[in-house]
Amino acid sequence: MNALVLHAVGDLRYEQVPTPQPGAGEVLVRVAYCGVCGSDIPRIFVKGTYRFPLICGHEFAGVVERCGEGVQRVSPGDRVTVFPLLWCGRCSACERGRYAQCEHYDYLGSRRDGAFAEYVVAPERNLLKVPDGVSLQEAAMTEPAAVAYHALRRAGGVAPGETVAIFGAGPIGLMVAQWARVMGASQIALFDVVDEKIALAQRLGFTHAYHSHRAEEIIASLTQGKGAHVCVEAAGVPQTLLQACACARSGGRVVLLGNPAGDATVPTGLWSQLMRREVNLFGTWNSEYAVYSEDDDWHTALRAMAEGWLQLMPLVSHQVPLSEAVHTLHAMREGKGFFCKVLIQP
Repeated sequence: MNALVLHAVGDLRYEQVPTPQPGAGEVLVRVAYCGVCGSDIPRIFVKGTYRFPLICGHEFAGVVERCGEGVQRVSPGDRVTVFPLLWCGRCSACERGRYAQCEHYDYLGSRRDGAFAEYVVAPERNLLKVPDGVSLQEAAMTEPAAVAYHALRRAGGVAPGETVAIFGAGPIGLMVAQWARVMGASQIALFDVVDEKIALAQRLGFTHAYHSHRAEEIIASLTQGKGAHVCVEAAGVPQTLLQACACARSGGRVVLLGNPAGDATVPTGLWSQLMRREVNLFGTWNSEYAVYSEDDDWHTALRAMAEGWLQLMPLVSHQVPLSEAVHTLHAMREGKGFFCKVLIQP
């Protein structure tokens, strides 16, 4: 099969490799689309991954090609999306069904071969069928949609009438904004430094989308100086972390969602205000997935797509053939043009 293979940091090649074969309890999925996550760029060009060579890519959907021995829940031809975290099933977190906190997890696209390829193998238990009416492009964005939903759930959700401020209007920030709207937020403000992202947010109906340098002024104006109920840091930039903390009201909630790009130093005055206002700080990572229940982030994200609650296709700025993806990933790394959600199409 054709695949993008990472041989070393920055050494990404489009080449042919053996097609993986499903073992017992596993499924071979023909990849239809795989999204480029914000974590993929530093993984490929800066930080590297857990082993080389490796095929990256963990946000994907496709069609079941072949099933290994004992597979019963899916059949060839089924349209599926895949939870990429492979849990051990033996640790205390797994016993509680908290797979994202597994102590010995594996991961498609960072620890074992992922979906920047024509085919990928995954355990049957990690597959979810895509509902009728949901395209495979949309289904390929289930993972970030579930992560965005989980971030707000970590903060206790959003109550009707609350103000939500989101710092970073990339794909994940725009998904958080849409979930906040679904939950009933009365005011949703998005902040970014890229004009195209601000314009996209406005096209999606978020009229309160502004350049980041005005964040504290805007939030004060929208809330009569009280601050936002929920502030989501979705950029991973030290400055936006400080802004999120500064814009939270007394008793407010701050969610750390963006992958950190550098160290952040909290000024003494802000530190004191976080204490005095008793601001709640929430970390979030990944999402909740359930095998025997539909009360989890992944089922909810797919249901939201089927019901039309989320507008995901407007986030797609590029659909790129696998054969051209190396060039596109380099362009993303170098900032050559505007990129929102990029889907690679094997």
